[in-house]
Amino acid sequence: MSTPQIRAGNILDTIGSLYNSLTPSSKRIADYVMANTEQISNLSIADLSQEVSAGDATIIRFCRTLGFRGYQDFKLMLAVEVSNNKAVEPSILDTDVTDDDNAEMIGKKLQSSIDHALSETLNLLNFAELEAATELVKNSNAVYFFGIGSSGITAESAKYKFMRIGLNVDAYTNNHFMYIKASLLKPGDIAIGISHSGSSVETTKALKLAKENGATTIALTHNPRSAIAKAADKVLVNGNRQGQLQGDSIGTKISQLFVLDLMYTLLVQRDMSGTYDIKLKTTEAINQD
Repeated sequence: MSTPQIRAGNILDTIGSLYNSLTPSSKRIADYVMANTEQISNLSIADLSQEVSAGDATIIRFCRTLGFRGYQDFKLMLAVEVSNNKAVEPSILDTDVTDDDNAEMIGKKLQSSIDHALSETLNLLNFAELEAATELVKNSNAVYFFGIGSSGITAESAKYKFMRIGLNVDAYTNNHFMYIKASLLKPGDIAIGISHSGSSVETTKALKLAKENGATTIALTHNPRSAIAKAADKVLVNGNRQGQLQGDSIGTKISQLFVLDLMYTLLVQRDMSGTYDIKLKTTEAINQD
């Protein structure tokens, strides 16, 4: 099945998302494109081939990985993206923290990195896939979140939030517990595996076990071609900018929670009165302490 063509504004984000799953030659092309975005429009395929030491066919395959018919389509849409980016005021995001930065400047840089991580998430997220995943969750018997490390924190946060609107939900962050629970799932259950890199062996194994036992599987990851994505019926992609400041856990965690909050909001929207009553009931229970 062919990959949908990426609209201008999404190309660089998508290259970053797919980067770890690219071949070595495609990574060379990606590195050159990311470092020389403004020059690409002036390069023929032969010029680019010489710059990246890759054949024309390899460049065309790279473009088709992104959903384009060929190099010319890719070059045209990248030029549009570069032009649009120039119209936006330059961001302090691209400046790492320096010795001269005070607390306020560091705060602004962190805010900017988070804003960009959320914008990237909106660029990468397939909203039709999100709608479909939300409908599956809405009609499920039970929902189980699986995650290790910082993704485990996201899983626990999602459990709390979804529980507040009446879903039968739980979260597992220990690999042995994940395997036990996943092996006991059945049709009508949903397993949501969270892994930013998509290469978490433990979470991927849990998702595979859940699928083998009839559960529907959903992956939340930055890499839509990762191992965990291959084990999922639905894939939700979260963003996170690359670099020292952008690649830290808070950017990843916030972008993951953002996607799950979108799903939560869609669930509430589809049953406004019911979820309101349940949320009110759970709030009153907490406030009685």
